[in-house]
Amino acid sequence: MNELEAAFHQYFEIVNANTPELLKEAFSLRFRILCVHNDISGFNPVDYPDKLENDEYDNRSVHFLLRHRPTNTFIGTTRLILPDRQHPKNKLPTELNTQFYPGFQIDSSMRKHAAEISRFAILSDFFKRKNEHSTLAGPVDVPNQPTGKPHERRRFPHPMLALVVGIIQTCAQYEIYHLLSSMEPALNKLLGFYGLQLNPIGPLTDYHGLRTPYHVCLLDVLDRIYQNQRMIWELVTDHGNIWPADLTSLRTKNKSQPAPDNICIPG
Repeated sequence: MNELEAAFHQYFEIVNANTPELLKEAFSLRFRILCVHNDISGFNPVDYPDKLENDEYDNRSVHFLLRHRPTNTFIGTTRLILPDRQHPKNKLPTELNTQFYPGFQIDSSMRKHAAEISRFAILSDFFKRKNEHSTLAGPVDVPNQPTGKPHERRRFPHPMLALVVGIIQTCAQYEIYHLLSSMEPALNKLLGFYGLQLNPIGPLTDYHGLRTPYHVCLLDVLDRIYQNQRMIWELVTDHGNIWPADLTSLRTKNKSQPAPDNICIPG
């Protein structure tokens, strides 16, 4: 077990919100972050009288909570919106609410292996650093929450990375090879520090604020972090037990080739 893994298991736990009680925790945390402590269009607190933020995509999603072990507190949540198996032509939110550059499309073969990262939110007092955004919906300010200690910040770089562990490991379970998301470019830059950046596929769009649509082939991400961020690769793949180091067979199955390093899409 490398140092990053040891820190992850010491400070964090990914909890699959697969019970009514845990789902309520996730929806409650989303309400607090997105509706109460963040000024984002489309997340008006009065629209959620039960103080639970949820929508029509939750029923086809896998939900996660991030627990901070030292304080036994849920500090973050996200969901992975899965392909609609009953209605395979149904689109994901990013497709419906943003514009793509010409040449990028999601065909039927890609769609059955494509999911969307959504409601990615973390309480800002944990590991918050200057100019960092901690949620796909934008910066968050949640007062009076227990904060991460300095030695935690040194040992584990950002709780965002902990949520990504849950996303990538779940993608293996559901044979998800393509990820979409709509987020602020600043957050994608932060992901890039760990080799986890997505590729812009369209211009900035007013979708809960100014967001850019992004896509990435997860197999490309796994190749990239295997080469350049080995400790992160060992953490998210459990040393190759969840995702193998050699992705040739998966690429053949998915008909996906590695993307060039210097993709440039005009903005």
